[in-house]
Amino acid sequence: MNTTHQTDQTHRTPRPRTAVEVFDRAKELLLAHDMLGFADLWAADGTMEFPFAPPGRPSRLEGREAVREYLRDYTDLLDARAVTHDVRHRTEDPNALIVEWAVEGIAVRTGRPYRMAYVAFITVEDGEITSYRDYWNPLAAGQVLGILDELTAVYAGGRADG
Repeated sequence: MNTTHQTDQTHRTPRPRTAVEVFDRAKELLLAHDMLGFADLWAADGTMEFPFAPPGRPSRLEGREAVREYLRDYTDLLDARAVTHDVRHRTEDPNALIVEWAVEGIAVRTGRPYRMAYVAFITVEDGEITSYRDYWNPLAAGQVLGILDELTAVYAGGRADG
C-alpha cells in the first residue's frame, strides 16, 4: 500500500459539487489571485454572461477557454482583497444559486480603492459552472479603473480618442 498516496488523498480538498460549494471555491481563488483556477471551475462548454456589458466589451463568453482568456489579465487590473458582502439566495435546485456579493480591492492602474457590488446567477452540473450571469455596474468600474471617459464615449456613440 502506498501511504504517501493515502496521505495526499487525506489532505486534498474535495472537489466542490454544489453551487454553494463552487461559489465558495470561486471566492477563495479570486482572493488568492488564482484566475486560472477560477476559470477551471467552468465546464468545458460553460458560459459566462455580462448582461450590462458596455458596447465593445464581451457580453457572453462560450466555454472554459474563453473564460480563461477573458480573466488572463484580471490581476493586472484589479487586486481583489476582500469579499465584503455575501448574501445567498438558494433555489429549490441545489445546482442553482443567486448571490449578492461585493468585492473590495485596489485598481492596479489608478491605485484607487475598488468597491463593486455584483449579483450573480450560477448554475452548476457535476461540480462545474455551466452558466454564470454576472450583473455589475460598468460605469462604476470604469471610474475606478481609469477608463470612464472611454466608456462614456462608447455609450454616447462616439470614440474615446475623438
